Amino acid sequence: MHLTLETDYAMRIVFCLAKNQRRMDAASISEEMHVTLRFSLKILGKLAGAGIVNSYKGIKGGYELAHPAEEITLRQVVEAIEGRSYAISRCIVPDGECSRDRWGCCSFQKVWRDISDEVNAHMDRVNFAQLVQEDEALRQGKKQEE
Repeated sequence: MHLTLETDYAMRIVFCLAKNQRRMDAASISEEMHVTLRFSLKILGKLAGAGIVNSYKGIKGGYELAHPAEEITLRQVVEAIEGRSYAISRCIVPDGECSRDRWGCCSFQKVWRDISDEVNAHMDRVNFAQLVQEDEALRQGKKQEE
């Protein structure tokens, strides 16, 4: 299973705000992250609703992170957009269904749950300050190679 395009874009939007460390309008975020303005606004609304970003109206309005980038994890963004933690299979989500009618007595459920738990734990350990640092290091390395 993979994360949705909306979640991927949400990650980019939070990354953009973390990297720029300032209030930005939706059009600037959209342009910098190559996400349509309409989709950016939808995502920013969800992120604001989840308390990840703050939104401000008016001429000096825009969006900024609600918390320091060090305190915002990948998992928080996934949950803000997807409405739940990452799950590798539909059979382990609370409202999921088992096509074989073996809920709770299938060996695959344990494996899928263990894998999903590992992915979620890893996403809990990665914050946006780390991603910005890593991005800067990668860009510096690429410049040195040229």
